[in-house]
Amino acid sequence: MDTQASATNPSGIEKEEFDYAQDVIARLAAYYDTRVVGQQALKFALIASVIADGHVLIESVPGLAKTTAAKAISDAVAGQFSRIQCTPDLLPSDIIGTQIYNQATGKFETTLGPVFANFVLLDEINRSSAKTQSAMLEAMQERQVTLGGVTYRMPGDVFIVIATQNPIEQEGTYLLSEAQTDRFMIKEKITYPTAQEETEILNRIESGAISRREPAVLSIEDVDRVQTIADKIYADASIKQYIANVVDATRHTDKVLPEDLAQYVRMGASPRASIAFMKMAKAAALLNRRTYVIPEDIRLISHQVLRHRIGLSFAAAADHVEAETIIDRIVATVQTP
Repeated sequence: MDTQASATNPSGIEKEEFDYAQDVIARLAAYYDTRVVGQQALKFALIASVIADGHVLIESVPGLAKTTAAKAISDAVAGQFSRIQCTPDLLPSDIIGTQIYNQATGKFETTLGPVFANFVLLDEINRSSAKTQSAMLEAMQERQVTLGGVTYRMPGDVFIVIATQNPIEQEGTYLLSEAQTDRFMIKEKITYPTAQEETEILNRIESGAISRREPAVLSIEDVDRVQTIADKIYADASIKQYIANVVDATRHTDKVLPEDLAQYVRMGASPRASIAFMKMAKAAALLNRRTYVIPEDIRLISHQVLRHRIGLSFAAAADHVEAETIIDRIVATVQTP
């Protein structure tokens, strides 16, 4: 950590804490690279979300290592992990648990579901029904589940949901509601690997490296401590105002965008977007070896934070206008501190 950063940014982070956080990040990144070839943007998104203590929605066509990447992050940490394969017949009780009547005692006994873990992978979340999806709302927001009038807290201080979805298949899928997607701190889209990366995938499969399971390199306590350190990252008042201005601009696109683009936006981002910006920007700063947030951090994560929070009209779909186009124009319009 350079002395200039320490002198000009009153984060309160000690050098020992900073070095510890960098070591944890390095171990997590190295573990990811042993399991996943390429997909560096996804690596940044997953590690940053772990640091920011937020949920992640990953979208791509089949076969691009969504599940492998999510599993790599959870396997790197010696915590509780649950994988839930979402299907149309999946019930809420299959996720959060249920009460079962015990004839011997004449009482109902509570059986907790797989959501009670540190890392929960919801594979193909859009294949579960709306009723089942809604079962995750309380767990993701309040980190608790209510069964039979009794509230059960998630285990430990670390609880991160990583969900995947396939955007091209429509049969047997259910579109996530705005209330559901808003609870994901970020949404990451991933694309095809390069030819060189695909060659490396083949080499690793041939050597057995892909299927090899390495032991965890971090503990839940490591993750919890890094999250605490990230909370101390300094964000100036001007940065907070910048975040608020960007999010506010998504709600008043008629004032910041030309009419031909503003017409495509039917809904702006909620205050959860501002919170996500703050947490993710601090994580991005730590990943870039800084103890303070800069405007570039906000621009870096703007797609991930906003792409699932800006509602586009049917006209946008018809004209092939992507949310990222709108986001780029909004960020370019808002004055940088």
